[in-house]
Amino acid sequence: MSKRVDEFTASRAHLNDIVMKYAGKNIKRFYNIDHHTYEDGVLPKKTKELLGLVASLVLRCDDCILYHLIQCYECGISSEELEEALTVGVVVGGSITIPHVRRAWQAWDEMIAEDNK
Repeated sequence: MSKRVDEFTASRAHLNDIVMKYAGKNIKRFYNIDHHTYEDGVLPKKTKELLGLVASLVLRCDDCILYHLIQCYECGISSEELEEALTVGVVVGGSITIPHVRRAWQAWDEMIAEDNK
């Protein structure tokens, strides 16, 4: 996708491997719930990833924002859909979310540029 996305994905996978090395059943259960929450259901995965992205933006978690942004990209979300979702996040979260929006758009732009090569 992009260097940033590839590095983030590899680092996240490595760190999750370490967590699972030491995880007890409760952490494993939480990871399982988290994974299955974003699968297609009454709401499609695409919608759930947008919800996750907006919640992550409001909570100002850059790792979570990037993770859900990658998932949104892989679900085929358009730049226009992303813009509306991020706008909801800014309205709910306030101006303190603006730096996170900047980084989200930068990552999005990198993913699009990499795909257009």
